[in-house]
Amino acid sequence: MALVKKNEVHTIDITGMTHEGQGVGRIDNFTVFVDGPIEGEKVEIKIIKVNKSYAVGKLLKVLEPSGDRTEPFCPSYKRCGGCSLQHMNYEAGLKFKTNLVRENIRRIGGLEDVVVHDAIGMEQPLNYRNKAQYPVGRYKDEVRAGFYAKKSHEIIDCLTCGIQNSVSDRVRAIVREFIMENGVTTYDEIKGEGLVRHIMTRVGFKSGEVMVVLVINGRSIPGQEKLADKLVGDIPQIKSIVLNVNRKKTNVILGDENIVVYGRDTITDYIGEFKFNISPLSFFQVNPIQTEVLYRKALEYAQLTGEETVFDLYCGIGTISLFLSKKAKMVYGVEVVEAAVNDAKENARVNGVENAEFIVGEAEEVIPQMYSRGVRADVVVVDPPRKGCDEAVLKTLVDMEPRRIVYVSCNPATLARDLKYLAEGGFEVREVQPVDMFPWTAHVETVVLMCASSKAGKC
Repeated sequence: MALVKKNEVHTIDITGMTHEGQGVGRIDNFTVFVDGPIEGEKVEIKIIKVNKSYAVGKLLKVLEPSGDRTEPFCPSYKRCGGCSLQHMNYEAGLKFKTNLVRENIRRIGGLEDVVVHDAIGMEQPLNYRNKAQYPVGRYKDEVRAGFYAKKSHEIIDCLTCGIQNSVSDRVRAIVREFIMENGVTTYDEIKGEGLVRHIMTRVGFKSGEVMVVLVINGRSIPGQEKLADKLVGDIPQIKSIVLNVNRKKTNVILGDENIVVYGRDTITDYIGEFKFNISPLSFFQVNPIQTEVLYRKALEYAQLTGEETVFDLYCGIGTISLFLSKKAKMVYGVEVVEAAVNDAKENARVNGVENAEFIVGEAEEVIPQMYSRGVRADVVVVDPPRKGCDEAVLKTLVDMEPRRIVYVSCNPATLARDLKYLAEGGFEVREVQPVDMFPWTAHVETVVLMCASSKAGKC
């Protein structure tokens, strides 16, 4: 039986932090999770939820603040569900992410004495996102376009966002004003009625080009030419305005059909020297500065000499593949999303890359088939979704025994699980490098170098 009750007020010491950045404390050995505190602080909290094995508290007052505490830069910080680490200075956030990766590898992966480098941060960790997605809704007579509140679908009408490109804030404001002035309906996700669902922007950091995507429950917006004129008149960098049709009653933001209202159906941007065409549906890393850092580290770990056959699994639109192609004999990219593979092929063509081939299919099906046909990799790069690699992929890698595996991960927990499997299958974890792709959030990307134990001397 729980030793605490709802609405009680307690003073606790914060002795740890969860992978989501929550503070962890105890009341008579009973675990309490609290949003907002930092490890080492003494805080006053109110119990708002009690389960059999833990409770959730609301932060009332910081009694003994950490030296790492700082004032959040966003006025919507306490309500918005986005940047959960704004109350920590940036250096403390980097340490948190380094420790998060290290502890997952130790606790879940069971791997001791692994070299985990300090997380690579940004010199300017603000306004770094090249993509914004603003849900749109109406509350009484007020149109809101912003971000969801924590653990809900209540829309917080953020006027500015410190991690988005400032152009995205301007687009949001113009579209919101147009909706209000012209009586355009907004989508009600409960009823499945109303027109405008989301405002999405993409910004080319190097090209300067801007795309505006209006996700709608229909095929047109009343006065859309007037809106396009207003947007382009105020923001001449806009090269593409697209209506994305999503009539499904779903939480998935984008539909499959795009209708161009102005300009082109893509914009361009660069990662390193490579040019990419970006459509509304393209997956493209949202932090272009750190993406280049991440990919160069992956290329460094691959240690290519020009003689290697490389598999790039979960390759998306081929961004890592193109980086690898510079120093590889041949690169095979595998991706389940056909549209992404088509983008990858086009990106290879645009950049004059002839030693990369892209294959549509589930990695867990394609790789065993390729291996059975005698196609083997000297180096394998994997960049899976948050759920990590399918076991069939890991088994094939163990059987194939490439000289090196470079694992790029967005989830330290599934990364650690997969590293354990590969380590038990004969691979040695040589280095781990966290990269801060998402400053002020609890998310972290990680690049890992693994070597086949039987070939360790040649790694």
